[in-house]
Amino acid sequence: MEKVEKTEEVKKLPAVKACLYALGYDKEEIKKPVIAVVNAFNEIVPGHAHLDKLASYAKRGILEAGGVPIEFNVIGVCDGIAMGHSGMKYSLPSREIIADSIEDMIRAHGIFDGILFIAACDKNVPGELMACARLNLPSIFVTAGPMEPGEYRGKLIDIKEAFSARALLAKGEISEAEYEEIVACSCPGYGSCAGLFTANTMACLTEALGLTLPGCATAHATHAKKLRIAIESGRKIVELVRKNIRAREILNKTAFKNAFAADMAIGGSTNTVLHLPEIAREADVDISLDEIDEISRKTPNIVKLSPSKAGDRVYFMKDFDSAGGVQAVLYELFKRGIVEDNLTVYGTLRQGIREAFNREVIRSIDNPYSESGGIAILKGTLAPEGSVIKTSGVSKGVEDPFIGEARVFNSEEEATEFIKKEKIEPKTVIVIRYEGKAGGPGMREMLYPTSALTGLGIDEEVALVTDGRFSGATKGICIGHVEPEAYSGGAIAFVEDGDKIKISIKERKLDLLVDEKEIEKRKKNWVRIEKPIPKNSLLERFREMHSRA
Repeated sequence: MEKVEKTEEVKKLPAVKACLYALGYDKEEIKKPVIAVVNAFNEIVPGHAHLDKLASYAKRGILEAGGVPIEFNVIGVCDGIAMGHSGMKYSLPSREIIADSIEDMIRAHGIFDGILFIAACDKNVPGELMACARLNLPSIFVTAGPMEPGEYRGKLIDIKEAFSARALLAKGEISEAEYEEIVACSCPGYGSCAGLFTANTMACLTEALGLTLPGCATAHATHAKKLRIAIESGRKIVELVRKNIRAREILNKTAFKNAFAADMAIGGSTNTVLHLPEIAREADVDISLDEIDEISRKTPNIVKLSPSKAGDRVYFMKDFDSAGGVQAVLYELFKRGIVEDNLTVYGTLRQGIREAFNREVIRSIDNPYSESGGIAILKGTLAPEGSVIKTSGVSKGVEDPFIGEARVFNSEEEATEFIKKEKIEPKTVIVIRYEGKAGGPGMREMLYPTSALTGLGIDEEVALVTDGRFSGATKGICIGHVEPEAYSGGAIAFVEDGDKIKISIKERKLDLLVDEKEIEKRKKNWVRIEKPIPKNSLLERFREMHSRA
């Protein structure tokens, strides 16, 4: 095993000391705990644009506690800006770039005793969590905080309305001026969206893992509460260094099971099934799709936030925060023994929990929306290795099983154009393939087609199945992450227009109702679609990494 020198040994090296002196540090400061402040600040992403201020407050806390903060930045992609064009292919690969670049900075310099991570948005939070688990230093997170909801003509809205409005405009149901007004109102300022999409889901799970102070995930970006959490997190990371409490002591199997239970209880984004197992792997913890589904089956869904509806109400992260947030959800799960006590950055998980302040937003464990969790793993002849559906986003009126007729597309763009222009019959199953990790490549989010279905009001009678993934803003009968993907010769590659597809959430099944002999015949004539990508590009390497054929 490669030798990793202790930081006190590295700090004594003449070139190291000379460079630190050149930065203005003196010999007394060099002796103190040196804390890396890993900051995702940039001026591109609304969820990141305020992180410079959070970092300044976190550094104040580090200094107060007797540490020395040294800040460096990491990249962050805005999935909103990347959405709906080829840029979305680059979003998921950024997760690995973030993790690798943090590892490079920390291990190359060797002077850091602990890390304070400032993270935001869909791939940045999991990328930083992967680095945290890999590096196994004393660590704490400050997540960016949600955005306030927007308001359009007296109604609270978020970014999903902007996507739905595009479909309404294409159908001539709203004017160009109305469309522009909705888009302008949907995101009123800084923060990582207003609903429980992927960014906020991952922030909630970071808190459930025990890597943030209580209340951090739901403290809003524009609130002073977030700044106070940043200062206290700065103090706390110095304490963690002095106690030598390392990341993997917190990130054990119990932590990941607790996080998935919290995910099921709040009905989070399906992208957690993509991210949490990878973070667990970095911590040498194995968690399978079957274990995830087992957790889902025993965990009641007690929260419904946008994009889901709670009856005729839409609640946002703002409501969740006021109701008690993640800690109130954990309180309910503790009552039934679904989560277990575990080490956290502030002590133990049990020390942070509290009863909910609002039983309409956070229901009691004895009065759930459903007895099983907000995400389910479906397997069957169409997804032998699994697929994912956000059950909390599926209306109760949807038939189970849902059997529909396939309409097949080989890209997101083809499907979106079809949805915008055609009258779609009820019981249609839109199949979008060659959008997986290798086939896309990059596994794009299918938010434009799913939002179009919602905007047209047909998300309860039309299903969508893809080997790509979904935004956390997706709702309806939408099944993603189909494995194996089409590029690797999975069953989804052999679906044809008119085939019957059966979806059963109760039975956890996704089946292609086509005779095996017919499938074998189609396999013999199959020609894999190779989507063009720039030569020697990041996408080329990503495809090679994930290709099985």
